[in-house]
Amino acid sequence: MIILLSPAKTLDYDTQINNISYSIPTFLSKSKDLIGNLKDKKPSEISNLMKISEKLALLNTERYKSWKGLKKESPNSKQAIFVFKGDVYQGLNIEEFNKKDLNYSQNHLRLLSGLYGVLKPLDLIEPYRLEMGTKLEMSKSKNLYDFWQDDIAKQILDDLKALKSNTVINLASNEYFNSVKSLEKNTNLISPAFKDLSKGKYKIISFYAKKARGLMTAWILKNKIKKEKDLANFNEDGYYFSKKESSENSPVFLRDH
Repeated sequence: MIILLSPAKTLDYDTQINNISYSIPTFLSKSKDLIGNLKDKKPSEISNLMKISEKLALLNTERYKSWKGLKKESPNSKQAIFVFKGDVYQGLNIEEFNKKDLNYSQNHLRLLSGLYGVLKPLDLIEPYRLEMGTKLEMSKSKNLYDFWQDDIAKQILDDLKALKSNTVINLASNEYFNSVKSLEKNTNLISPAFKDLSKGKYKIISFYAKKARGLMTAWILKNKIKKEKDLANFNEDGYYFSKKESSENSPVFLRDH
């Protein structure tokens, strides 16, 4: 199986990692095309395009200008899985992975990205911000979904074929999963949901659900889970499987607190 995760807005290039191998993003040439477009924009244009503050726009304008599409380690590049921070990655807690876990993750985890399309965990990336939902117009596309078309889905299908599997565990947000919708026809797509008890009812609470996606990702990767039926055994941080709440392709996990 392959797990899909969204990236995070918060990036960490300060924490050093040592003796970890790296790989190169598959669609680096397409990333360069996007950067070429973004480099020509003023901070005010970036601010309007991404609906971000002037301060963040200025930061990202500088990032685009210094982005080089590196194929080797440098002070301005780092393996993607160690870069992204946020609620999902707090649950993933990659610092607790050993080398065997990381190697397994390299085959079974894919990070979706507006700039890079799809990333293996150990792919080197440079600082950037480009959310998948951004309406960035290129010569033949009106937004990033048009730009990537079926490239991401085809790559994931190729990766599944290499694993002799057809199961995808979708733990990405809707914004990012929309870039691989064409997977649905060809794969056994499982989309887990996480609900917490709040005021007498079970609800999806964004912060907790995001962290739970990371928890489940780590649990699958560390325990080398290969069969979808085994997902029902997930019980991290108080969550438990609810057969009553679940449907065929959407197992639901509840937490009572």
